[in-house]
Amino acid sequence: MANVLVVSNCPSENTERLQNAVVKGCANDALEDTKVRALIPWDADADDVLWCDGIILGTTENFGYMSGAIKDFLERVYYPCLELTEGKPVALFVKGGLDGQGAKTSVERILVGLKWKFIQPPLVMKGEFQPSFLNQCETLGTTMAAGLEAGIY
Repeated sequence: MANVLVVSNCPSENTERLQNAVVKGCANDALEDTKVRALIPWDADADDVLWCDGIILGTTENFGYMSGAIKDFLERVYYPCLELTEGKPVALFVKGGLDGQGAKTSVERILVGLKWKFIQPPLVMKGEFQPSFLNQCETLGTTMAAGLEAGIY
């Protein structure tokens, strides 16, 4: 059994599509026993982080930084989860209008403090929305869920 938490900021239809693609990947038919909980940052808390075996975060690039909603979520869970979640598998996807690097870097700094472990380099999708972004997000979800089920992460 693998429990995956997806917490992403979805201020637009396209960013909601990205989150849905991640969830679809986590629920891949080839996987046997994965539970997925997808929440917007305002609705997620430390109990959700403690419930999951792995977490996938998604943020937009806002003014060269992570979204305020993701920052709020990370601030609220940081101390309650700090010592209890060390080594938790994590993945990140960023939808950037320019280059997404500021958003990526700002999230990475906090995750280093939490001592969560990236399962792969962050997925940064920049520029105008492209259908290939959906495939990349679905693959990200499948990678997390399959790795958890297999005991790799």
